[in-house]
This record gives sequence, C-alpha cells and structure tokens, in this order.
Amino acid sequence: MTRWRWTRIVNHMVEEHGPTLDRTFAALAHPTRRSLLEQLAAGEATVTELAAPYSVSLAAVSKHLQVLEQAGLVERRVVGREHHLSLTPDPMERAAGWLVRYRRFWRSSLAALAEMAGEHDE
Repeated sequence: MTRWRWTRIVNHMVEEHGPTLDRTFAALAHPTRRSLLEQLAAGEATVTELAAPYSVSLAAVSKHLQVLEQAGLVERRVVGREHHLSLTPDPMERAAGWLVRYRRFWRSSLAALAEMAGEHDE
C-alpha cells in the first residue's frame, strides 16, 4: 500500500470524526465508565441505582456519568430530584464504524505484505 493511500485514509478518519470520536474513546478508556454503560445497556437507571455496585462516593460516580454525557454516550432526564440516565448508541456506533474501517485497512495492508513476502520466498 502506498504512503499516499495510507495518509489519505488516516486524514479522512481524522477529518470525519475529530473531537467527537476523541471524546467517545476518552470516555470508554476508564473501566468504571465502561461498567456504567453496561449497566445502562439493560435500561434506564437513576444515578443512585448506577452507583450502588461501587465502593466510591455518589459524587465520584456522578463525575464519571458527566464524562459519559459530554461524550454523548448517555442522556439525563430529571424527574423531581431523581436523575434518570439512559444509553445513547450513536457515538458508540460511530466509534465501531471507525474501528471497522481501520480493521479493513489493516487486513488489506497485511494481505499485501503477505503477498509481497510470498513473492520474495520464490
């Protein structure tokens, strides 16, 4: 694969997703936030319900939830004094799409490398 083609693919990925993709991956980088998303995959939950499994303060869980909100991964709905959160799949789908395109890129690059290596063995 030529350097030009590789640069074009990477530049396209950066231009297409930019800060949105950065926020998604940054939010997913912490195991507690990934765990919170797993809980929300089962359905809407309150902050108190989400915090129950953790041995940290409610404030600490709230900070993790704020990071997930800023990345667009969760939505908050306030009912009285209760804050209900639900999963928002769009940013995760965009991240998955980015990973799939990158996987295709690496597969084709590795296939080309294997083909070139096969030519040199002969």
